[in-house]
Amino acid sequence: MEQVVKLGQKINVTIKRLGINGEGIAYFKRLIIFIPKALPGEKVTAKITNVTAKFAEAEIQQIMKKSPDRITAPCVFYDRCGGCQLQHLAYPKQLDFKRDLLQQALTKFKPAGYKNYKLKETIGMDNPWRYRNKAQFQLRYNSQKRKAEAGLYETGSHNLVAIDNCIVQEPDTQTVINTALQLVNKYQIPIYDEKKNSGILKTLMVRKGVQTGEVQLVFITHTNKLPQKNSLIRELTQRLPFLVSIMQNVQSKKTSLVMGDSTELLWGKESIAESLDELKFDLSARAFFQLNPYQTKILYDEARKALALSTQETLVDAYCGVGTIGLSMAKTAKEVRGMDTISQAIADAQHNAKRLGVTNTHYQTGTAEELLPQWLKDGFRPDAIVVDPPRTGLDQKLLRALTQQPVKKFVYISCNVSTLARDLVTLADVYNIHYLQSVDMFPQTARCEVVVKMTKK
Repeated sequence: MEQVVKLGQKINVTIKRLGINGEGIAYFKRLIIFIPKALPGEKVTAKITNVTAKFAEAEIQQIMKKSPDRITAPCVFYDRCGGCQLQHLAYPKQLDFKRDLLQQALTKFKPAGYKNYKLKETIGMDNPWRYRNKAQFQLRYNSQKRKAEAGLYETGSHNLVAIDNCIVQEPDTQTVINTALQLVNKYQIPIYDEKKNSGILKTLMVRKGVQTGEVQLVFITHTNKLPQKNSLIRELTQRLPFLVSIMQNVQSKKTSLVMGDSTELLWGKESIAESLDELKFDLSARAFFQLNPYQTKILYDEARKALALSTQETLVDAYCGVGTIGLSMAKTAKEVRGMDTISQAIADAQHNAKRLGVTNTHYQTGTAEELLPQWLKDGFRPDAIVVDPPRTGLDQKLLRALTQQPVKKFVYISCNVSTLARDLVTLADVYNIHYLQSVDMFPQTARCEVVVKMTKK
């Protein structure tokens, strides 16, 4: 079969829409072309960078007709860094795109009655910058500059972009990264080398409790060793008064997972405090907590509204993390049960419930797909379930349990419209889908959270 386009070829195309990663989509002789940073309605000259049988990828050479929604990205690293995808698109249009992305996913998977689903307008932020409470910066040694650098990868590669000011990041988290990096270089701590599988320090992770101002730093290392540990700690704590916790996590495996199973306290306290309305939470290094604390309140309010629990109803919080969602609803429910696979998160959830004086909760370590059928077998009949799964969506066993023994009220919080639409194909058989509410938790990126309200048919 003859190739439609060749590597390096220049083509003139009009952008039809944005794809799932925020890239422009065009067609050339019926072949789909993905062009990052191109916007709908734009006419561009693009150079082909990758060719497959089903699609090609290209980069913009020149914009002949510019979209009125195009703005100049304020970040100096935007052209190279893979962290954000939409800084060149005016923010109100980013919100429209996120609703459109949901529409595209539903059209692709076609769950029953999807054409009649109510898709509400995306809830955005007043100030869509400096919102991330957690930074995870990879490290690498730059042999030309003879020093370690910290940053994020370029899109689809392991080329590091050294970043000293990420403008979607809370300023304090960046300050801690920059200070830690200076000291890593001062004390010449060996940086892990992926190719040689040698060295020690892999990643710097920083998380801030935005309401409390408390900050935790985690050194993620390849081995248990951390040379110059005491000097590092002494200088970090002198320079950064808001730092309350320094941990070391060991990730010795070759894997895409940033953190390993073993975490040790080096200085200060094990966890940082964060609050959400009147709820206070302790967050340990590996515990999941939403990355945008400003929109988290809105997201949970939407979930609460969608569930509309009465004091006689029981709730299961699957994928509960440190208990945030369930605990925010415990007052209005008869009982809340939660599960998570990370035992430290469950310990945090139990501790958080105790500290809040909440006595109607039960938290257990394990997967939702194992524990929910077990609880049902033991005679526990939840009235409502809220799920907030990882990007991979719901496990097949859990989906089966949810459809074989459906509950009265079901709310699905999703961070991936594709796996959500796929799961709705199964769920729409037994649940009425009332509406889907997008909440922009990740401005400047192509990602979005969606709250789906369902009730048993």
